[in-house]
Amino acid sequence: MYAFIISLAVIFVAELGDKSQLMAMTFATRFRALPVLVGITAATALVHLASVALGAALGAALPTGPISFLAGIAFIGFALWTLRGDELDDEEREKAKHATGSAILAVGVAFFLAELGDKTMLATVTLAADHGGLLALTGVWAGSTIGMVAADGLAIIVGQLLGKRLPERVIKYGAAAGFAIFGVLLLVEGFTA
Repeated sequence: MYAFIISLAVIFVAELGDKSQLMAMTFATRFRALPVLVGITAATALVHLASVALGAALGAALPTGPISFLAGIAFIGFALWTLRGDELDDEEREKAKHATGSAILAVGVAFFLAELGDKTMLATVTLAADHGGLLALTGVWAGSTIGMVAADGLAIIVGQLLGKRLPERVIKYGAAAGFAIFGVLLLVEGFTA
């Protein structure tokens, strides 16, 4: 239980103001809240499971440079895609409201890439390296996953509120700028790692 509580608290605090929390807010302005939350949860669960396994087996960090570089390129691609935009007719718009698979996949892949080598992943690796035994490692995984999803859930709520109050054009340019900023930050991180 100690491993669960400490992991939840550490990762929740580490995620506040992190780029992935800002990404959650950005995605929530473009997609419905549930698909965003599902994508984040799936990606976080996978990354943190790998982090716990890595921490338990090696107790060492991953080389983050190449991973950050690839994630940076992906985010710049998301920015360009967002700027290009897509025009939907009424029938397609109605279908899009009910199509959650593509939103879950887009959010999940983006979060998975963004979290590889991120401070929350490295914190989870460190927590796992400090806690031995299957029960403690399960606590680290569950606590870190829930802590991150809780912090990102707050960002989703804010993003949904902004999405209802801002014009679509502002959301489009804001989301593209957000993705571009994340991409540049990840590229810089990749070069300096």
